[in-house]
Amino acid sequence: MQEGVIPKCLMCNVGQLVPLSDYGGQGAAVHYKAWVCTNPTCGFNIKIRNGDIYLNEPITPGGNHVPRVR
Repeated sequence: MQEGVIPKCLMCNVGQLVPLSDYGGQGAAVHYKAWVCTNPTCGFNIKIRNGDIYLNEPITPGGNHVPRVR
């Protein structure tokens, strides 16, 4: 894969896989933590959590998230 090229989703062959980043428990950036298909009817996703790989977990709208009280 060439740098800067977004790969096509091999599950649906319609959408593209886009990388998502997040922050770790200590606040450090975690780049490419997940890849998600841009085709909403496909829903393919692959995520890394604590060194384990998860495929096709349910996707929920971010607007439903309730932040933790610190």
